[in-house]
Amino acid sequence: MTLTPVNFRMEADLKERFAQACKDMGMSVSTAFTIFAKRVVRENGIPFPVEADPFYSESNVAALRAAIERAERGEVVTKTVEELEAMAK
Repeated sequence: MTLTPVNFRMEADLKERFAQACKDMGMSVSTAFTIFAKRVVRENGIPFPVEADPFYSESNVAALRAAIERAERGEVVTKTVEELEAMAK
């Protein structure tokens, strides 16, 4: 079996924390990525859920920006518990 290098970029802090986590599990970063690649091939997909965080949805970001603008203008926004529960649904 011929080995080939794979290169990609990630934030330095993430790389260091990932390398330490791998070391704590008794493996190298290369071994961890090889395990990941083998699972992707075997399962024909990412071996864990990949989901968008609803916090970052366009509608929520727009609502947050509007609330920030109101707060910066000194407007007070109040909601009842019922209104907050309705917003959560």
